Amino acid sequence: MSGISKIEKNKNNLYVKWNDGEESNFNYYWLRDNCPTAHDKDSNHRMFNILEVSKNLSVKEFKINVEGKLEVEWSEGDHISHYDPKWLRENCYTLKNKQKYISPFQLWDSSLEKNLESVTIDHSEILNSEEGLLKWLELLHYKGIAIVKNTPVEKESAFPVLNRISHTRQTFFNTPFEVINIPKPNNSAYTAHALRNHMDLPWFETPPGYQFLHCLINSAEGGNSSAVDGFAVADYLRKNEKEIFDTLISIPLKFRDKDYTQETVRNFHASAISLTKDGDYNDIRFSVATMDTLDCHPDIMDKVYEAHRRFGNLLHDNKFQIKFRLKPGDIFSFNNRRTLHGRTAFNPNSGHRHLQGYYMDRDEIIGRLNYLKK
Repeated sequence: MSGISKIEKNKNNLYVKWNDGEESNFNYYWLRDNCPTAHDKDSNHRMFNILEVSKNLSVKEFKINVEGKLEVEWSEGDHISHYDPKWLRENCYTLKNKQKYISPFQLWDSSLEKNLESVTIDHSEILNSEEGLLKWLELLHYKGIAIVKNTPVEKESAFPVLNRISHTRQTFFNTPFEVINIPKPNNSAYTAHALRNHMDLPWFETPPGYQFLHCLINSAEGGNSSAVDGFAVADYLRKNEKEIFDTLISIPLKFRDKDYTQETVRNFHASAISLTKDGDYNDIRFSVATMDTLDCHPDIMDKVYEAHRRFGNLLHDNKFQIKFRLKPGDIFSFNNRRTLHGRTAFNPNSGHRHLQGYYMDRDEIIGRLNYLKK
């Protein structure tokens, strides 16, 4: 790790030149806020209150002390801070903001269908090893899709493997929810109809991050699954049809829960594609079935429908989507806010089809993955 070769004091910053020639600026508020004494040693929560320093905060004296740390005496509060150069370098926001962002996401298209083994993992491997769990989490995070094989087929038998990650997210559909053909259904999932590729619960402010569909029985004719990488479709539009892409990221659509069994009304406005702070893909919100009556401005309604139809057709294009059949013991697991899922119609008189569904928040997957990688 590079040491410090030179320090200068400016109006609002300490300028640091490193031995390898890199340069950093450290803002006074930032330095004071991140003094090692600012955090409680056990909880690691910041106890120092930056809101109480004055507008005139500055550095009175600074030096590299005998331990090689940057020592700063502040103009107020009768305080001296000591910073490890290694920590300063690792947390340097000057250098962080110069770095080119590299997306963690591995985009895929219909060619994945010929190579489904690359996204499958055995249930016992996840249950019995950290390596197996890590592999599953990496598939979920980077690819947005994984199929767990050889899970037991008793009801609720997916809990042990899911709890290897974390707790599930409860919704009014209950956990697990039963994907079966029922009379007088309150959701089209509980029918024998075909389901177009969609996100679940787009009318929530924060729809579930991940979904796990555990196949118990699949002996009816039909009922084959489909999936599409919404990020890959968004990326195609960004590179080839900029106007459509710009409409999809900027104009909110309206989604609504139309469930007759509910005593609540849930609706939410959000764009079809949302981006992260780095301009990467964050969410794909798409569901023909639960899109509400749109209320966009009259001047743009035509443009919104043009973009919506183009996006929707690409999300069902055979260049992008994959088709496969779930077997008993499979858990089809995927990023609900990236990988849209659907199924073909099935004939309920020809056999039985029963999946149990679970949700989990995205924070749980990413948090567990970061912990295991550490």
